[in-house]
Amino acid sequence: MALIVQKFGGTSVANPEKIKAVANRVLSCKNEGHRMVVVLSAMAGETNRLVSLANQMQAIPDPREMDVLLSTGEQATVALFAMAIKEAGYEAVSLLGDQVKIITDTMHTKARIQSIDTDLILRHLDQGRVVTVAGFQGITEDNDITTLGRGGSDTTAVALAAALAADQCEIFTDVEGVYTTDPNVCAAARKIDKISYEEMLELASLGAKVLDIRSVGFAKRYKVPLHVRSTFTNTEGTWVVEEDESMESMLVSGVTYSKNEARITVSKVPDTPGTASKIFWPISDAGIIVDMIIQNTRAGDMTDMTFTVPRTDYKKALTIVQKVAEEIGAESVTGSDNIAKISIVGVGMRNHSGIATTMFHVLAKEGINIMMISTSEIKVSCVIEEKYTELAVRALHEAFALDRAELANA
Repeated sequence: MALIVQKFGGTSVANPEKIKAVANRVLSCKNEGHRMVVVLSAMAGETNRLVSLANQMQAIPDPREMDVLLSTGEQATVALFAMAIKEAGYEAVSLLGDQVKIITDTMHTKARIQSIDTDLILRHLDQGRVVTVAGFQGITEDNDITTLGRGGSDTTAVALAAALAADQCEIFTDVEGVYTTDPNVCAAARKIDKISYEEMLELASLGAKVLDIRSVGFAKRYKVPLHVRSTFTNTEGTWVVEEDESMESMLVSGVTYSKNEARITVSKVPDTPGTASKIFWPISDAGIIVDMIIQNTRAGDMTDMTFTVPRTDYKKALTIVQKVAEEIGAESVTGSDNIAKISIVGVGMRNHSGIATTMFHVLAKEGINIMMISTSEIKVSCVIEEKYTELAVRALHEAFALDRAELANA
């Protein structure tokens, strides 16, 4: 008998009929003797509806009250799901983040989980109940409701799986697994049977929308086997597991992109110790994540500083940087939010040369200019004009033969 955590996204529980179908799927596992913990997102479109209501109340909604509002979406779903299980003749209980005591930090709308108390869940499991937990939400030490940001239900599920020492965690979504790239952009995209935690971390951080990056981080840290699969089929999905030798034979495992990017340049910054800290400290304090950073030295002890931030934080970051630029005596601040980041990922990069060169050649051949470059052991990312995103994805996918597993190998 295994303890299994299953998470179902918004499209999987979009209406009462789909919630009942999910309940039947969960019960089929329970009838095999497994103990079931189910994490649910809000019904598809519900979070956007709530955001729209908030925007009608305040130009910039208060983060604390936003969390109180947004958490109601998952509350409705878990209650309806528990009702469906009971209607089928089984015992079930719905639990919210504060009841489970999913303790987070105080960063409203993008909180991070600090601890989970599993006692209540285990008591209900011992009594034979299906336990359904509201995803995406937690509570601070001061009993304020928090939410974990977009994709937060994935993080809730994996964190629970880690805390409960679950045998596996299944993430059910509207696709059949992790693909070599976005199938909506490239028809030749191929489902990956098995991928390493490291590769999945990179893909998630670089724009792949299948899994939230924090959920993969939890899985890697606590060695939780992740199975990403479709709610609507019984097809085997993609397993996210520890790296093995077979994965290293793949030069590139996937191509991903992100259009949630914006670029800010601070020109003629004094090239003195502490200047970078003065620029980035207030950005960090505002909870804005900085990704790529490039510094270009100018004559006369001056430099230009260019960096990227999420497009959703662009206006906020620009306002902060403009103020800092005046304080440090920089010449100007410029920015653009019509950029995209295109990336290739693969653990095989550690042992093979020329992969980055191939990427640059492919983009050049398509007439795509590279604005910024960032690399790690297993990825290469380039910032390009947004209008070339889909072209770049398809060209790189073809260049690395990702539609054919046998040719993608070294």
